[in-house]
Amino acid sequence: MKEVIIKDKQKYLKDNYPFGNVPKLTDKKRCLHCDTIITVGDYKVFKDENDEELIYCPQAPDCDGTVIDWFRVD
Repeated sequence: MKEVIIKDKQKYLKDNYPFGNVPKLTDKKRCLHCDTIITVGDYKVFKDENDEELIYCPQAPDCDGTVIDWFRVD
C-alpha cells in the first residue's frame, strides 16, 4: 500500500466517506482493530493494489482498520 497525502481532509472525507453522516474532523471514534480512541481528522489514506483509495485509522500502517471499523465513543 502507498500512502496518499490529503491536503483538504474535510473535503476528502465529505466526498469519500462511505456512510450517511460524515463525522467532523474533531469527532472521536474507537478503532476496533487497535482498540484506540482516535480523532477522525487524523485519518490516513492508502491506495491498495487495485489503486483504490481507502480511509484508514491514524495508526496505519500498524493498524489495518478502516472507517468501517470506527465506532462512536460514548
